[in-house]
Amino acid sequence: MEIRPARTSDIKGIRALVDAYAPEGRLLTKETVTLYESVQEFVVAIDAGVVVGCGALHVLWEDLAEVRTVAVTEKMRGAGIGHQILEAIIARALVLGVKRLFCLTFETRFFTAHGFETIEGTPVDAAVYEQLLRSYDAGIAEFLDLESAKPNTLGNTRMLKILP
Repeated sequence: MEIRPARTSDIKGIRALVDAYAPEGRLLTKETVTLYESVQEFVVAIDAGVVVGCGALHVLWEDLAEVRTVAVTEKMRGAGIGHQILEAIIARALVLGVKRLFCLTFETRFFTAHGFETIEGTPVDAAVYEQLLRSYDAGIAEFLDLESAKPNTLGNTRMLKILP
């Protein structure tokens, strides 16, 4: 098993993972062009040349980033691949200087095992909140807990991890 930064040639595998989990609402669907535009944010797990897992780190602010699109192919769930992907994302966040990681998830036990805690409200000051409101990114709306994000994210838990 290899965990590495994604390449453009991995997008078809990432697309397949998103397509496997999006219909049941476990992942938010993404346009293929969006996956290509954000390829540099992704980490993939490769087994025998095939993408079997993925996850992304999306910077939201100076000290804040979101963990996105963590998925492992159904037949390999429970083998620790998701943990390896999340550890790689956390390591990348530390290199970038991120101090807080946000996620929106149904998989609360998985993220709790990595130090994430459920949050209420928006853990940024008013000035940063005002700046974040100017973003078109759907992840920002989720982080800010805006009503406009709710139809797509109902039932998900908002979680945050403070990094050292």
